Amino acid sequence: MEGLISYSGISTKIRAMERWRISDRQFEELAALESVAEAVQYLRRFPPYGEIFAGLEDSELHRGNIEQRLNLSQYRDFAKLYKFANMKQRRFLDLYFMHYEIAIIKTCLRNAAGHREQRQDLSLFKDFFERHASIDLIRLSESGGIGEFISNLKGSPYYGPLASLWEQGTASMPACESALDMLYFKAIWRVKDKYLSKKDEKVIVQCFGTRMDMLNIQWICRSKKYYRLTPGDIIAMIIPISLHLTRKEIHDMAGAESVDQVLELVRRSWYGRLEEVVNPEEADSENLDQVTREIIDRIYLKTSRKDPYSIASLNSYLYFKERETQRIVTVLEKIRYGVSSHI
Repeated sequence: MEGLISYSGISTKIRAMERWRISDRQFEELAALESVAEAVQYLRRFPPYGEIFAGLEDSELHRGNIEQRLNLSQYRDFAKLYKFANMKQRRFLDLYFMHYEIAIIKTCLRNAAGHREQRQDLSLFKDFFERHASIDLIRLSESGGIGEFISNLKGSPYYGPLASLWEQGTASMPACESALDMLYFKAIWRVKDKYLSKKDEKVIVQCFGTRMDMLNIQWICRSKKYYRLTPGDIIAMIIPISLHLTRKEIHDMAGAESVDQVLELVRRSWYGRLEEVVNPEEADSENLDQVTREIIDRIYLKTSRKDPYSIASLNSYLYFKERETQRIVTVLEKIRYGVSSHI
């Protein structure tokens, strides 16, 4: 009853916003279009995207501009829900916001690490981040290298972990991105029982615990395939929290000789026995990302259906909004390059 009273208002708001979610059938229609301009015109039928693409000329429909505007749609939805949320729900949203901050920080990090002369224009997000963020977005986007980038994070919670890597001479792109992910999930895990009810905490454990397991599996596989790291280096860079993977299973994966051996260990784990999600038997080094995304999707969908009057409604809406924008980017890029798109 308490959950119904506390979440009835914001759940109603979320259901109203979900009316404009793009269905699988509509994604198929989108993928069948012949040009990016036609696809953007199709997206303008949906109010959340009609607003962000308003006034955008065909000559401006390059990937960077489109991605920025899709990100802006996510931030606008977040802001709408934040305005509608009560104090307890805002505590969760304040913590969730770190996810958006870290995504932007990673984009700026990649630009700085690549010494790109043409920086990404983040002015679209300036007002939103000034209200919610702990970083100077514009200054960060103008960083000329990793050292300057880390220095520009001073005063934020992200500075300490990255500055430590810089001092140790280990501030590589993978190490910095891993440190940011670790900071975020540790923060979520540390405060979940402080601010959330037992019911809400259970939802967060299921969703974020699964995401941490999947991120660790992905990172172990990528380290085997691309970076040739030692087992000790792999263990040092993964998130030291797991839900359904035991410590022994993680150490065995880190010590495996190949990606195929890692995936065989995944099949023997709790995830290999989980019948209600995608069968991990389907996972290989080529489609691992797709399989892990589908596993996470199912968990988020399951929690929101089981407990609609809980933090699950907020948590799932924000997650699936992000998944929708990622899917739009993928479809538009396939249209741009004339690649057959299977949705």
